[in-house]
Amino acid sequence: VQLQASGGGSVQAGGSLTLSCTTSGGTFERGTFSTYAMAWFRQAPGKEREFVASITWSGSRKTDYADSVKGRFTISRVNAKNTVYLQMDSLEPEDTGIYFCAARYAADTDYNYWGQGTLVTVSS
Repeated sequence: VQLQASGGGSVQAGGSLTLSCTTSGGTFERGTFSTYAMAWFRQAPGKEREFVASITWSGSRKTDYADSVKGRFTISRVNAKNTVYLQMDSLEPEDTGIYFCAARYAADTDYNYWGQGTLVTVSS
């Protein structure tokens, strides 16, 4: 299975974008989409990839955010659509980068699947 991220683009500071990540090309080796924690990471030019947000795989759908995006970004998922979203509001130039979605099976510690990334550019 592959993860496909979309929704990136160019916006001015203060604007909003919604990223989507969905599966394609088959099924997971273990479990189903609903049994994977999902996350978004980003990589700015010249910087290392960093965590942005995550949502747990079932039940409470607990979310976690990087301090830099708390209060501005919202992660959500629709298991019936095998899709995870990242609503990004009040965007800042520092949010510019390639955004990647990732999937981690149940209690695994590492992310098992990564999407190809979608570019977000925020101009001042």
